[in-house]
Amino acid sequence: MFILYAIPIGIIAGYLTGGRLERLGALRLRWAPLALLGLAIQVLIFSDPVSGLVGDAGPAVYVASTAIVLVAVLRNVTIPGVALVALGAGCNLAAIVANGGWMPADAAALASVGGLPSGASNSIVVADPALGPLTDLFALPAGMPLANVFSVGDVLIGVGIAVTIALAMRAVPSAGDGSPPGIPAGPDPLD
Repeated sequence: MFILYAIPIGIIAGYLTGGRLERLGALRLRWAPLALLGLAIQVLIFSDPVSGLVGDAGPAVYVASTAIVLVAVLRNVTIPGVALVALGAGCNLAAIVANGGWMPADAAALASVGGLPSGASNSIVVADPALGPLTDLFALPAGMPLANVFSVGDVLIGVGIAVTIALAMRAVPSAGDGSPPGIPAGPDPLD
């Protein structure tokens, strides 16, 4: 949930640097439905009714859905700012894979936000997680909306989203096709 803060931060940064919100409409994200599918799968597998049905396959489904999102992000890596999103998503995927399909969370960080949720969660607490620096080591303060634990990868994703939004708000569409500079126009079957 930490990443959701990146959207208003990007919009504010875009306005403060002379951007206009309507220019976001020119941003062409390729394979967006694929990314949304991966995110939807994650929301579903960590909901109580579905997590019980998924059972022991949960970690594998989580890894696959995270990989799906990363593939869609990589398809857009030429868009300014998206490389940071891809780096962060790659860090998160590496930590999840290295820890058997779970994202380890620091016990103190979890305690500061009220501990592990009572229902299904992608987080676990382990004494010595693999790739420890890439795991959920940080926490938004409990009093903030959407308080949760987050990782360095989440920070990179958030900064990348904010930068992408701010730069897209400042971009002037190229002549002719209406697409932002550096983004090829034309149909894409997954758009």
